[in-house]
Amino acid sequence: MEIKKLNKFLDKYLKISEIDDLSVNGLQVEGRKDVKKICFAVDASLETFKLAKKENADMLFVHHGMIWGGIKKVTGINYKRLKFLIENEISLYATHLPLDKHREVGNNIQFLKIFGINEAIEEFGTYHEIIIGYKGKFEKERNLSGFVSEIEKQLNTKCKILKFGKDKIKSVGVVSGGAASLIDEALYNIDCFVTGEPSHQVYHIAKEGKINVIFAGHYATETLGVKAMTELIGKKFGIETRFIDCPTGL
Repeated sequence: MEIKKLNKFLDKYLKISEIDDLSVNGLQVEGRKDVKKICFAVDASLETFKLAKKENADMLFVHHGMIWGGIKKVTGINYKRLKFLIENEISLYATHLPLDKHREVGNNIQFLKIFGINEAIEEFGTYHEIIIGYKGKFEKERNLSGFVSEIEKQLNTKCKILKFGKDKIKSVGVVSGGAASLIDEALYNIDCFVTGEPSHQVYHIAKEGKINVIFAGHYATETLGVKAMTELIGKKFGIETRFIDCPTGL
């Protein structure tokens, strides 16, 4: 498939032009014109680039790209990364906030789908004036401890929990990655707030607000949209796709 056609589809489907983002979303580095295989990963790094090459990929699709606010210097780490991509003719496509908020393949909506949170789904979590998360309800109340165990199993992660709310929960709000600062929006609206990275400042807010908070890992919570895109592109275009798992443990 021609890279121009694939790029056009991705830009339109992910609505990258509609979202103001520090990440330069879209095709960040152009490689071979013909795309036969795409690898998908959470992060743009020399490690994922080398694994993409090992897979003979023509393109690497990532959530955390290489260009944030523009390129100021091509030295050091940036030079090595860019040099590797150019020399191996591997394209790099990045999509940050658009993949968090997407209604079908986004990190947050995928979380709700995977864990059966199918009732009363609404947008939730405003980040820089953009709503990027979702909230919803289980059909029936469930134990917080059981929910945590399921998250750890499904996402291959180890959660940190602030258990200041009810033992049995029904409503859940999720904003993947580093969104602990959005806890104020979760107070009094939901039983459990799920995000990726822990934040010290959240502890007393959660305690005083009597809400449960689950920190399920920045990396782990942001594999979901990437995996959904891996499946979508493979089915839609018949292109060989592969998810590259490079966990950071964070």
